[in-house]
Amino acid sequence: MRVVFFGTPEFALPSLRILLQPQSPFEVVGLVCQPDRPQGRGQKVLPPATKVLAQAHGIPVWQPVRLRRDPQVLAALEALAADVFVVVAYGQILPLTVLQMPKLGCVNVHGSLLPAYRGAAPIQWAIANGETETGVTTMLMDEGMDTGAILLQAKLPIGPEQTSLELAPQLAQLGAELLVETLLKLEKGELTPIPQDGSQATYAPLLKKPDFHLDWQRSAQALHNQIRAFSPNCFTGIEGQRIKIVRSASPQLHSPPPEIPQGSPGEVVGLARGEGIYVATGEGSLLIRRAQLPGRKEQSAWDLVNGGQLKVGMRFEPLPDS
Repeated sequence: MRVVFFGTPEFALPSLRILLQPQSPFEVVGLVCQPDRPQGRGQKVLPPATKVLAQAHGIPVWQPVRLRRDPQVLAALEALAADVFVVVAYGQILPLTVLQMPKLGCVNVHGSLLPAYRGAAPIQWAIANGETETGVTTMLMDEGMDTGAILLQAKLPIGPEQTSLELAPQLAQLGAELLVETLLKLEKGELTPIPQDGSQATYAPLLKKPDFHLDWQRSAQALHNQIRAFSPNCFTGIEGQRIKIVRSASPQLHSPPPEIPQGSPGEVVGLARGEGIYVATGEGSLLIRRAQLPGRKEQSAWDLVNGGQLKVGMRFEPLPDS
C-alpha cells in the first residue's frame, strides 16, 4: 500500500515508525510536514521530528508554508499516485483537492474519542476537564475540523495524577497500532465508516496564555487538573514575582491532615514534610510538589521550603499582566 504521511511533532513519530518497519506491507512514498522552526530556549531552527526520521529512510519530504497555496507540492502529491494519505498531527487543514487524491481517502489519527475533543489540543483539554478515560480515533477525513466518519477507536484510562506529557506518548503508540489495523481493514473493505453525531461534539482549542493562569478561587481538584493538563506552563504570582506550578498531587489521594487550617484561597497553609506545601483553594487544599522560580530550574516544592522561598503564610496571587 503506497502511503503519503502528513505529520509534524513527536506525537506523529510512532505512527510513521510503524509504517516504516521491516516487512511492513506499507510503502511510505513521501512526507509532508510543517517547515523547520525555532525551538527551545535558544530558539535554534530545528527540523520536525518526522522529517528527521523520514530523511533517515530516504523518503522525500515537502514542507509547504501553506499547502493549499503551493501548486508545486500539490502536483508532486498527485504524481505519487498514493493509495492512502495518513494524517497525524500535521498542523494544517487539507483542502478538498488533496482529500480527493488517494484511492482510499485520507485517514487521520486523532487523540480523543471523537466526537469528543475535536481540535488542536485534545489530550490537554481531556485532562483539564477531569476526564478519567480517553483514547484515539481513526477517521476518514472531510473538509471539517475533525468531523470525518469514524473508522476505529481504542480507549485508554487517564490516571488521577497523569500529566498530558505522560499521556501523549501512550496515546501516540496506541494510535500507531490502531492505524495499522485501520489501513489493513480499509484495504480489504472490512470497515464501515460511521458518521459522527455532531450534537455530541466537544472542542479542544489551541492553548493560550490565559489557560495557564491559576485562579485559586477554583477548587483544588479543578486546579490539579489544570496543572497536570498544561504542565509545565501553569503559573501564579508570589510576592510580586511569577512562579510556575509544575506538579501537584491529586486531592482525592492526598488530603491535608486535620491540623492544617483551611485558610483563604492562595494561602500557603501547611507543609508536607519531604513533599511540598499545601495551598488553600476555593474548595479544599492542594498539595504542590514541584515549582519553578524565574531564572531557576524546576525544583521540588520541599527544596524551595528548605531554601526559604516558600513559607507558611505566603500567598499565591494573580499577576498584574495575567
